[in-house]
Amino acid sequence: MAEISGVSTNTGIDGSTYTSSVSNDSLSTNDFLKLMIQELKLQDPTKPMDSARMLETQMQMSTLNSNMSMVKTLESIQKAFTQSSISTATGVIGKHVENGTVAEDGVTNKAFIVRSIENIEGDIKATVQRMLYLEQVVTIPDPSDSSKTKMVNYDASGYIYNDEGKKTGQKVALSNPGVPLVKDGKPVILDENGNEVASHDFKLAGQSMPVYSDATEQISFSSITKIF
Repeated sequence: MAEISGVSTNTGIDGSTYTSSVSNDSLSTNDFLKLMIQELKLQDPTKPMDSARMLETQMQMSTLNSNMSMVKTLESIQKAFTQSSISTATGVIGKHVENGTVAEDGVTNKAFIVRSIENIEGDIKATVQRMLYLEQVVTIPDPSDSSKTKMVNYDASGYIYNDEGKKTGQKVALSNPGVPLVKDGKPVILDENGNEVASHDFKLAGQSMPVYSDATEQISFSSITKIF
């Protein structure tokens, strides 16, 4: 008798051979054909089996095998596509992006800087920090070398910080976060009492730098509408 994968047979007391178990996990279309032929050989002549039903079952099994093969092919394609997508997405790390969401003013689009890319259950996600505003760079002469300048560290309220990260007591007067008030071509500086400092060495560098939120968030890579 032909051996069928996943099928075991036994012989009864009366000497008849019958199928005792079939493993669906390992049963192939060819195995089903062998099984059908074997069952036809062993059938009771007085109670013939419904060959049409067996053929219908075989066709269903063939269709199932084809569908399973297609699923495996699609999974392989999806995996390759995901890897390609990750490779493409990593190109935006360190760049600024927009995803079409609008800021609190209802007009300006939110902008982000991309810090990393990862695949989360098939969805490519970008870990980003939101760009809050552009800060105009203010400089002062470097105490260690008067021929050089150093950038002034000030926050959204204008408070100036020293190299140790402590407030100096002075402020850069601002019209908006990151936008200093200017008088006679120089930024307006206030002392700890809020009075304007008449003479100082603070200057505008003519450059701007983005200020980001400390918190990170994730956006879908597919939602990105602009890269700059």
